[in-house]
Amino acid sequence: MEIFARVVAAGSMSAAARDLGLSPAVVSKRLRRLEDRLGTRLLQRTTRQLALTEAGQGYHARVVAILASVEEAEDFVTRRSDRARGTLKVSAPTSFGRMHIAPHLARFLKDNPDLSFSLDLSDELIDIVGEGYDLAIRIAELEDSSLVARRLAPVHRVLCAAPAYLERAGTPASVAELQDDHVCISTRQQEIWRLDGPQGLELVRTGGPIRTNSSEVVREALLAGLGIALRSTWDVGPELREGRLQVVLPQFRASKNVGLYAVYPTRRFLPAKVRFFIDFLAQLYGPEPYWDKGLANWSR
Repeated sequence: MEIFARVVAAGSMSAAARDLGLSPAVVSKRLRRLEDRLGTRLLQRTTRQLALTEAGQGYHARVVAILASVEEAEDFVTRRSDRARGTLKVSAPTSFGRMHIAPHLARFLKDNPDLSFSLDLSDELIDIVGEGYDLAIRIAELEDSSLVARRLAPVHRVLCAAPAYLERAGTPASVAELQDDHVCISTRQQEIWRLDGPQGLELVRTGGPIRTNSSEVVREALLAGLGIALRSTWDVGPELREGRLQVVLPQFRASKNVGLYAVYPTRRFLPAKVRFFIDFLAQLYGPEPYWDKGLANWSR
């Protein structure tokens, strides 16, 4: 069952085999044995992709629940010994994961030697239940959900630009000037900025010479002096401290309700490995995260 669920989550037998430390031939053989025992085909196999059959879809939904129950049963013993074991599978945003999770993994794993870590970075909204993640790190203004979320830190987003751009184009004095007279760089997913200011909420429609789905491309364009961008202080804090970027219109910022969250399927029988990692991040970041230290009051 675990092999079947891992194949579905990974999208291929070879990827699942790598995750499980098995050969693709072993994975294929065990899946055939499972289908023979059940007397039905669970997966449609082609040279390029795998697809669940109707029976496979129903079986997969139940297998995921069964495996979760098995993990809960095993975690009952794990929690009593107060040790984290197994593999912790985490999803996180690309830039944040690279900058603020990966550098701290050595310390976390040193404190939890019986644990292995699987970190997948993506800016897409991941189905953590369907794809078998233990938890996801999300930067969002969270809506109602069947998932459980714990706020780890505030997220402050400010308008900023490189000094070279401001010398060339001038510094905007109002939101209207920002929209009418300046290049505002954003991803396709955030083409409208929602800014909280002295008069309440104001909307800015962005546009410019670059269109991208990558937040990291926006960051590089910003540093190259191509325009103004709305960035999180966790992303550009060092550049702001060093003067490579300057804040513009400091009285405006993105919604104050946006935060950094750990999102996980259920609070009931929370595995020790999940609980330990969430507590680790909450202590590491906290209500005044390290990336905001040394910045002016506009970062608060």
